[in-house]
Amino acid sequence: MNTEQLIVSVGIILLAARLFGWIFQYIGQPRVVGEMVAGIMLGPSLLGRFYPVVLDHIFPPSSMPTLTALSQLGLLLFMFVVGLEVDIQRILKQTGAVVLISNFSMLLPLAMGVGLAKALYPELAGHVVFSTFALFMGTAMSITAFPVLARILKEHNLLGTNLGTTAISCAAIDDVSAWVLLAILTAMVHSSQSWAPLGTTLLWLVVFVLVMLFPVRRATAFFDVFYKKQGAGIGFFSMLILIVLLASWTTERLGVHALFGAFMAGLVMPKNRRLMAEIVAKVEFITLVLLLPIFFALTGLRTRIDLLTGGHLWGYALGIIGVAIAGKFAGATLAARVTGMAWRESAALGVLMNTRGLVELVILNAGLDLGILTPALFTMMTVMALITTFMTTPVLSAMKIISVRTSTGRSLWEP
Repeated sequence: MNTEQLIVSVGIILLAARLFGWIFQYIGQPRVVGEMVAGIMLGPSLLGRFYPVVLDHIFPPSSMPTLTALSQLGLLLFMFVVGLEVDIQRILKQTGAVVLISNFSMLLPLAMGVGLAKALYPELAGHVVFSTFALFMGTAMSITAFPVLARILKEHNLLGTNLGTTAISCAAIDDVSAWVLLAILTAMVHSSQSWAPLGTTLLWLVVFVLVMLFPVRRATAFFDVFYKKQGAGIGFFSMLILIVLLASWTTERLGVHALFGAFMAGLVMPKNRRLMAEIVAKVEFITLVLLLPIFFALTGLRTRIDLLTGGHLWGYALGIIGVAIAGKFAGATLAARVTGMAWRESAALGVLMNTRGLVELVILNAGLDLGILTPALFTMMTVMALITTFMTTPVLSAMKIISVRTSTGRSLWEP
């Protein structure tokens, strides 16, 4: 891929991401939803359908390796930030109510996803055995996007409320569980379904987690001391990125996804608020502006709406969306109500926990890369991720939980 082609490809990706991000922010949606839509617009579902020559010019086959490498680097940094924002100590100190809500909001959709897998497996599964496919579908159905949810709560001043605190705590626990499940799934695929290699991989995975949680976590206290003395300069961030890359390389070598290593690297970092804020600000700047839009574009290139031909495939798609919404909503709502929350707050929590966002796309792309999903099922699941994320803000507004306003100051949902 030559430099001129790279400039054209990345330039158009960034232009589309900024445009759609601004449009969706204007209508009260998180910017990331617009960027997700922009990625699909640039793919074969829209641009390729009407202007295939233009699509081939923007994304020739020779550009894919370079764009894929850039997007993977962006995902590693994104997962590091996700792990950084999850506080292990806070999770361990959660009340029984939060633990119950989190577990039930994950177990019910996971069980429903496994049940749905029975209907989808004969026609839409990749080249994996049913147990792997079923576990993946259950994991995908149980996802809550911690980063997007945190931004929604912050934008609407809900973080300090009982609803916001419960939602963000449950999402953090769900995120940790989801990435552990993805690590296990990756190990299952790479072990070729043989129990001996799988057992060895999982044993090494446990060793890796223990090493990261104890000796490495204690060693990272050095970053806190270094930051207080010299601030977060080039040397500081160089060491930080090296740890992320080393952890990612280790899990990839173990036969577990590299993203899990990046997540663990963030998880064990010191939770000094000033330090975290500066790391997140600097890492997110290049990640959100440049690298993640490339990931969205590549996801869009993999999303093939044209593959959903015939009523039965659209029926499957609607079934996936229905199961995804019902499982997460019912699991969180009923558990919250049992713990004493009012029905209105319980239902709002169920809506919030349905926010899947970018985390779901990361999981889905991993599933496609591992051969668990077919392109058609990947498309259905991507549509589900978009709809469940898009619905959060308008549904909460309709419930009078939040007030959504455009850049003009007028509420979008007021008559």
